Amino acid sequence: MEDRELHLRDYIKVVQKRRHTVITFFIVVFLIVVVGTFSTRPLYMSSTKLLIDQDQSKLLMNANYSAYDPVFYETQFQLIKSTAVARKVVELLNLDKGFTEHKITGPSFLGGIVHWFSGLFSSGKQAASPAADDAQDKMDGLAKAISANIDVKPVRSSKIVEIRYIDSNPERACAITNTLAQAYIEELLEFNMSSTRYALQWMSRQAEEERKKLDQSEQALQDYVKERNIVTLENKVALVPQKLAELNSQLIIAETKKKQLEIVYDRVKDLGNNVNEAETISAIASDPSLQAVNQQILSYEQNINDLAQKYGAKHPIMIRAVEDLAIIKAKREAAIKRIIASIKNDFEMANANVATLNRFLGATKSESQNVNEKFVEYSALNREVETNRQFYDALMKKMKEESITEKAQTVNVMVVEKAEIPKIPAKPRKMYNLILGLIVGLFGGVGMAFFVEYIDNTVKSPEGVETKLGLPVLGVISLNDAVGSTFEGIVVSEPTSQITEGYKGVRTSLLLSSPEKPPKKILVTSMKPEEGKTSTAINLAMAIAQADYKVLLVDADLRKPRIHQVFGLSNTKGLSTYLAGASDLGVLQQGPLPNLSVLTSGPIPPNPSELLSSSRMNEMLTLLSEKYDIVICDSPPLLSVADALVLSKMVESSIIVARAGNVTYEELKKGLKSLYDLKAHVLGLVINAVDLKKDSSYYYYRHSYKYSSSAQEERKK
Repeated sequence: MEDRELHLRDYIKVVQKRRHTVITFFIVVFLIVVVGTFSTRPLYMSSTKLLIDQDQSKLLMNANYSAYDPVFYETQFQLIKSTAVARKVVELLNLDKGFTEHKITGPSFLGGIVHWFSGLFSSGKQAASPAADDAQDKMDGLAKAISANIDVKPVRSSKIVEIRYIDSNPERACAITNTLAQAYIEELLEFNMSSTRYALQWMSRQAEEERKKLDQSEQALQDYVKERNIVTLENKVALVPQKLAELNSQLIIAETKKKQLEIVYDRVKDLGNNVNEAETISAIASDPSLQAVNQQILSYEQNINDLAQKYGAKHPIMIRAVEDLAIIKAKREAAIKRIIASIKNDFEMANANVATLNRFLGATKSESQNVNEKFVEYSALNREVETNRQFYDALMKKMKEESITEKAQTVNVMVVEKAEIPKIPAKPRKMYNLILGLIVGLFGGVGMAFFVEYIDNTVKSPEGVETKLGLPVLGVISLNDAVGSTFEGIVVSEPTSQITEGYKGVRTSLLLSSPEKPPKKILVTSMKPEEGKTSTAINLAMAIAQADYKVLLVDADLRKPRIHQVFGLSNTKGLSTYLAGASDLGVLQQGPLPNLSVLTSGPIPPNPSELLSSSRMNEMLTLLSEKYDIVICDSPPLLSVADALVLSKMVESSIIVARAGNVTYEELKKGLKSLYDLKAHVLGLVINAVDLKKDSSYYYYRHSYKYSSSAQEERKK
């Protein structure tokens, strides 16, 4: 079957059905709250306000500075609530010697339970250690109690912090609150001074170690300078590369000049003694002295030409002029030789200069390599000295700063508002607790009702059966809670009761189950024992007999028969003897009503299932169904033995009896599956023993139509 859609009325129905659970839970919770509220000793809360700020001079140097630092403030809150501050409060107020006649209020009730358990588990360790001083234990206990009652809260959008303290004594609460501020400030100062002293001690030890390292590195550098005779090493390192560059430049120039002179020199060597062709070489022809001599020769030759026109060749003037020309030409030859010798000399000088520069360059390169090797180690030693000196100087500077700011406060604290003696208790808040108890009790009760309803998977209502099983409910039988009354035969003994009306409803459903005629052979069974199947079979048979139908009630429970005990009939012969062939149908007995006959079970046989599954049983039911209008068979539980399954194949319809709140839907599904597998026809379900007073879903049955008092008396007569 598909789950139907839930509506608000379904939830209301659950609450109405489980109203006793809701009411019980509500009363218990509310009574606990009331008792706890009015039995709790009143507590008074005193508060003071402090302005807590960080030292801006140090924070402004930080690039990540923020006006509000949650880590800083949370640290201060934990410090305020610490046992160290609380112990200082005890010392300042002399609480260990007694503030008043009252004791310091410890933690809450739940906190006390937790403390008791923790003390229980730690008692072994305390017993194993030596006994502590009583005064110190008392002070520690008071400090822990004070610390547990401190509450610190920041005032929103400000640097103000509110410190609250709760105590049963209002005067003591005020005194402890004000002293907390003082103790917190003193604790900050002591903490800052102790941390500064520790830092100075550490830096002093570190500075001494760094000074030794600096001395060692300086001594190592000095020894290296002396050993390598390094005085102006740094200057040499700077000059040698420059010298190498200059020598390279000079060598290039010298080699170029050498090549140029070598070309001229080679041509001069080719001349040999031929001086006349020397002037074909530009280096010789361009010589100024040679050009001057050539000019004189031209002048003398011109003069001879002029004299030749006036004088003869043997004229003394002509002879003298020719001699002068010869002298000048000899002078030119000497000049050419001198120039050739000069060219040779210049070439030899250039060659020597190139060789000299090559020697200087090689020596300079060797010197550069030697200097670099020495400078690498020298630089390493020098860097170590500089590093040690910088670290040492930084430590000394930091030590001076710490020594100057040793007494400076890193946290600025100022009391903004002092605590006053409270007049009204802060706890318990009676009205708040009562309202909270009402709300928790009510909603908790409703939640408990739905939880109980959720885990309760038993048969409770016709709607649930029809929704979850798809099986019609023939009727609902109310619980018989009358003292001393018998349930079997109640249809006759109490004809006006609600139980009787329930069975009559089942009778009506049975008679109207078929459009032509009701089923003649009916099996009444249940899933488990104690479901009320026998009572249902008896009362249903009596109700049908009252409607002028001839009814036969067969006790087919050959294991635990009860029908003969209910009617007070003999059971020496019955169904078992008939099925065994020991008797005939004369074993039928008259019931308490004219139209009701009873076939008792007879003696209990050793093989009930074999007897019930015999063909004689089927023939008997067929024969009796022709003689009686309706034959009702009472059988054992369906899930216990197979007797009911055997009988279900021989009857026309089966009726399942389920006791409300006893059988689950899983058990019903399992039993119904067994019947459906045998293709048995299940007529419907009878819900038995329903407490109509507790379940409002059976409102109709509780307020059903009743007989008048006169009608009741008439029916009883």
